[in-house]
Amino acid sequence: MRETETRARRMWRVLEPFHALTYFSPHTRAATDELGLVGGWMSYFACRAAPLGAASAPMVTAAFYTFHPAMVARAIPEAWRRTRPEAVLRARLQALDRAVHQDLPGAASEPEMALAAELARAAVEVCSVAGCVLGAANTALPWPADPHLALWQAVTVLRELRGDVHVAALLTAGLTPTQALVTAAAAGGPPAEVLQRNRGWSDTDWRTAVLELIDRGLLDGDHHLTSAGRDLRAAVEATTDTICESTWRKLGDARTDELARLVAPWSATLLRTGRIPVANPIGLQWTTQQLTG
Repeated sequence: MRETETRARRMWRVLEPFHALTYFSPHTRAATDELGLVGGWMSYFACRAAPLGAASAPMVTAAFYTFHPAMVARAIPEAWRRTRPEAVLRARLQALDRAVHQDLPGAASEPEMALAAELARAAVEVCSVAGCVLGAANTALPWPADPHLALWQAVTVLRELRGDVHVAALLTAGLTPTQALVTAAAAGGPPAEVLQRNRGWSDTDWRTAVLELIDRGLLDGDHHLTSAGRDLRAAVEATTDTICESTWRKLGDARTDELARLVAPWSATLLRTGRIPVANPIGLQWTTQQLTG
């Protein structure tokens, strides 16, 4: 763990690749194609939103926060006219099962997988999802019997819980969806052009956000964070970590460390496949050494 990294952030870094496999495995797209969904983005929005039920486009836009409403509206509710959320939930688990067997051969049957699933589920059982819509929706799903699928579901709950908390921190900081993306890129996140393109914002939308941030004294004329901008982004990340830390505090040091020890090698292997791009719009920006070192 790096000295400046909190335990909550460390756990996010370790667990996120196992969750993110669902977005980048070709098995997910193949499964949703079979359901009649069209294109990668309809697949993404349907798979991630399915725990909410047949949610409307405004609801999904609000929950996901940083996507342009028109981008969401191209996929939702058309996805629910083509299939049902329950079918998508089954498809994403079936796809994840195939992906784990392909990218982590043999891992699903290892005793370490059963232990990791047990620990991750224990973390979910002690976490609070009050005010966290996506986190809560995923907790309402039945637990899969297979350990590798139960681990993925638990990691997904924790990941979406963190996302909900992060949105609340962005709102508290007064950062609109586009401003959140601009400052994330300026703070060393994925490149601005990647975030803009993958979240559906126009050049005009992006320029407007930049000018608003300059007016607030958060960006300088070269689109770099000012001291105030760096402080604000740091406060957003600190708030996110502080709230998420409560889960790991309740789980306890020993079980938290054991979960990280078990999952880190699998996440490192997934990153080494190159299937999960680094950096990518989800925000993965670490190396396998940072996971296992």
